[in-house]
Amino acid sequence: MTHSPDLPASPLPPLPPLPPLPSGCTERALTAGDLDAAYFLYSSAQLEDSGVIALERADIEADWSRPSMDLASDTRGVLRDGRLVGAVEVARRGTRAEGAVHPHARGHGVGSWLAAWAEARSRAVGAASVGQTVPRGSEGHRLLEGRGYRDGWTSWVLELPAGARVADRPLPPGYALRSAETDADRHAAHEVVETAFGEWSDRTGETYDEWAAGTVRRSGFEPWNLRVVAHGDEVVGACFTVVDERACGFVDQVAVARAHRGRGLAQALLADGFANAAEHGAVRSELSTDSRTGALGLYRRVGMRVAATWVHLVRDHPPLSR
Repeated sequence: MTHSPDLPASPLPPLPPLPPLPSGCTERALTAGDLDAAYFLYSSAQLEDSGVIALERADIEADWSRPSMDLASDTRGVLRDGRLVGAVEVARRGTRAEGAVHPHARGHGVGSWLAAWAEARSRAVGAASVGQTVPRGSEGHRLLEGRGYRDGWTSWVLELPAGARVADRPLPPGYALRSAETDADRHAAHEVVETAFGEWSDRTGETYDEWAAGTVRRSGFEPWNLRVVAHGDEVVGACFTVVDERACGFVDQVAVARAHRGRGLAQALLADGFANAAEHGAVRSELSTDSRTGALGLYRRVGMRVAATWVHLVRDHPPLSR
């Protein structure tokens, strides 16, 4: 693993010292050998705070395999009695953090230490701010607000009620839906996703290799996971779906090129993604979206309902004095 090429070339001034760790705790960088412990930690925290588990082991494995991720520099774990009780990762050129504290280890300052470390790491790589998405009303939400974080956007986990399905939407004439079997289709799908998601003014873009780590190079990937809509020779829509350890069909990404919107392509991709997931063992259907996309209404219209609400909070870094 290598450092992101976007890191500043010249060293920045030293940052303020971190607060002391809680008594009995130690800290170190995470390693690939911590993958199972990290998944147990993150999933336990999510279940406690939101009532749902919105990630799987393969998500963490994919994030850790991104070319820009350096576990030795971009992660920290807090251990007590040799067990991982807290963890944090800083990614996306220092702009995004993901952290959690096990429910049984809360109330002792582990979360505050992790937040301080993430803020320091973010500033060290030259980011102007750092943000984290946490369940609304959770201890993490209160902790970050207390540290001066501001509201960024709202995210929702949506699910299809038991027995419901997204109605099929026939494609208009001239359009065709297929699995992304070729490198050309996969690169075109990335371009559609990046262009569509890039319409969010505050989103940090991803290279193909960064995107591929979480999609076509993800552990267990099969061609049906990535489906595309083509108009003639041009790929104009894409949908990435997985079946997770809970037998949940999760639509991770769906995007349509701007010039081809309003023709039912997104609903067709959504119905196709969930149907394919069901054929591969899914018994539930979920996805997530946020307030930047304007897509919540679409998902509600096709019968999905909000299962959990998350908020993305952002802290702007004060300038470093040299």
